[in-house]
Amino acid sequence: MRKFSLDIHDNPLKTREDIQLAYKQIHQPLLEKYSPGFAHLHIGNTGVAYPFSTAKMEGFSRLLWGMAPLLAGGGEYEHWNEIVLQGVKNGTNPEHEEYWGNIQDYDQRIVEMAAFGLALAITPEKIYDPLDNQEKRNLVNWLSQIQTHKAHDCNWLLFSVIVNLGLKRVGKSYDKEQMNRHLDRIEDYYLGNGWYSDGVNAHCDYYTSFAIHYYCLLYAKMMEQEDPTRSERYKDRAKQFAKDFIYWFSKDGSAIPYGRSLTYRFAQASFWSAMVFAEVEAFPMGVMKGLIMRHLRWWFNKPIFLEDGVLSIGYTYPNQVMSENYNSPGSPYWGLKIFLILALDQNHPFWKAEEQQLPKLERHFVQKPAHLVLCRQDQTGHVIAFNTGHQSSNGHTHTSAKYEKFAYSNYFGFSVPRAEWGLDQGAFDSTLAVCEQDNLYRVKRKSEEIQLNERYIYSKWRPWEDVVIETWIVVGAPWHVRIHKINSARKLDVADGGFALGKPSEMYQEDEIFIENNHNGIFIKNKLGACGIKNIDGNGCSKAIHPNANTNIMNPRTVIPTVTARFEKGAHLFINAVYAEPKSQGENWLQAPNVKINSHSVSIFSGEKEELLLHLN
Repeated sequence: MRKFSLDIHDNPLKTREDIQLAYKQIHQPLLEKYSPGFAHLHIGNTGVAYPFSTAKMEGFSRLLWGMAPLLAGGGEYEHWNEIVLQGVKNGTNPEHEEYWGNIQDYDQRIVEMAAFGLALAITPEKIYDPLDNQEKRNLVNWLSQIQTHKAHDCNWLLFSVIVNLGLKRVGKSYDKEQMNRHLDRIEDYYLGNGWYSDGVNAHCDYYTSFAIHYYCLLYAKMMEQEDPTRSERYKDRAKQFAKDFIYWFSKDGSAIPYGRSLTYRFAQASFWSAMVFAEVEAFPMGVMKGLIMRHLRWWFNKPIFLEDGVLSIGYTYPNQVMSENYNSPGSPYWGLKIFLILALDQNHPFWKAEEQQLPKLERHFVQKPAHLVLCRQDQTGHVIAFNTGHQSSNGHTHTSAKYEKFAYSNYFGFSVPRAEWGLDQGAFDSTLAVCEQDNLYRVKRKSEEIQLNERYIYSKWRPWEDVVIETWIVVGAPWHVRIHKINSARKLDVADGGFALGKPSEMYQEDEIFIENNHNGIFIKNKLGACGIKNIDGNGCSKAIHPNANTNIMNPRTVIPTVTARFEKGAHLFINAVYAEPKSQGENWLQAPNVKINSHSVSIFSGEKEELLLHLN
C-alpha cells in the first residue's frame, strides 16, 4: 500500500483533475478497512476519549468532507454506490448490526453528523435520492437526533445548523428555531474585525477559520436568498478576517502551527476553499488559488502518511505525543474540508485562474483579537507569531505548549513535553520554564495582564501565587529580545528556551551539528538552518538542550539553545536575545539588538538603525 502516499507525493496539484485525483489517492488505501456492512472504518488501534465504535463511525463520516464536494462538482467516485452509500444505509438502519446508534448529550457523533448535512445540502441526488422510502426515513431520523441533544458551547453549535441545512434541502422537517438560536449564540463569540473566539472567553486559533467561518460561509452560500441579512454579515466578516488570516501563511504554502487540532493539517487552508465556494473575494481569485494549491503541495511533500497509505495522527510526521484526547485514527481526515473547492464546476473562475503569489504584506502586523503580533522575514519565508498568552485557559492536552509559548514559527514549529523531569523531557522551546531547584519545571498557562503593539508584547503571569513574572518581548526576525522581571518568594532555577532546530533525519553523529558556546551565548547550525540565544544581563549560562524525540511537531529530533540561571528569593532581571533563521548558516548572528542596562532602566535598540525599540524603568 506504500505506493498510494508516493502517488500523492508525485501529484502536481495544479488542475481540477489533479485535486480530484488527490482525494481518490487519499481514500484508496482505506477501501480494505471498511467493515463488512461498510458503515465503519477500522483505520487504526490507538485509543481516544470516546468508544471505539464511534471512532470507526468517525472514520466513515470524515471522508464525506471531500467526497461530497467531489460528487457535487460533477466528479465521479467508482466506490460510491457499493461501499459508501451502502454504509449510509446500514449505519442509519436501527435493525442493522452496524447501526450508528442513538446519540447522547455532547456526543462525538454530533460532530460527525455535520458531514452528512453537507452532503445532503450540496449533493442530494447522490446521497438521498437513490434511497428507498424507508432508507430515507432512517437517514432523516438518525440525523434528527441532533435537535434534542446538547452540544458544547463552542463551534459545536454549528453542527446542527449544517444538519438542518441538509434536511431543509431535501424537503424534510428541520428545526429552524434551533438553527436561529445557535446562530444567535455564535454572535456572542464575535470579537470584531472578522474574528471569533471558539466560545465565550475562549481562544482564537484555527477553529476561527476552519470551523466557525467555514460553517458560516456554507450557511451564507446556501441561505443567501432566504436569509440575506445573516448571509451578507457572514461574508463581510469573512472578508475582514481574511485580511488578517493571510498573515498566517508563508510564500512556500506552509502555515503557522498554533493551537489545538493541528493533526487536521491541510484544514488550515480550508477557509480559503470556503471563501471561493461562497463567492467571497477578499483577494483576487488567483491569490486564493495560489494559497490553496501551495498549501496542498507543501503538505503532500511531508511524511504524513503511514506505510499502508493511512493519514497519520501528528503534524509533519506521525506523532502521538502532540495529539489531543479526542484524536482517533480517523480524526486527521477532517483535513478533507479543504476539498470543498471540488464542488465548483469545471467552468468556475477558480479553475481558470492563474496561481498568484501572496500580496505585499507588512513586516509586523498586530492581531489583537488573537493576542498575536505576526512578523515576516520575506527573504526566507519565515513567519513568526509572537504571543502574549491568554487570560483564560482550558483543559485540552498540552494547552501551555499550544497557546502560551512566546513565539510560534512556520519553520521551527513548537514542542510539547514528553514527561515531567528536566529540560530534555520538557522540551521548553520559546518559553520560560521555572522550578524550585527540584528539576520539576512549570511554564506559563495563562496571563493576568497582557499588552501588544507593533514593537513589543507584554504579559504578567504566575507559576505559583507567590512568584510573579512580567515578560516583555521586543518582536522581530531573525532576532527578538525577551525581558523577564521575576519577583519570587521561592528559590528558582529558570530556563529560557530559543527555537528548536531540527536535526536532519539522516544525521547520526551529534558532531554533525555546529555548536558554538561561550559564556553568554550559544549558536547552533546545520543544513536546516541556524538558531541561538544570548544572555544579556550576565546572570545566565547558555547550553544546548537535546530534547526527547518526538517532542517537536515539525522535526522528530531537535536541539534547543537555552539560557539557564539560578535565583535566590527576591527581584531579578533575566534578559535574553533569541535568534532563528531557516536554511541559513547564521549570517545575521552578529547583528543582535543592542540592549543597554543600568541600575534603573533597560533600553533596547535595533541592531540595524540604533532605533529605540523599548525603554523600561
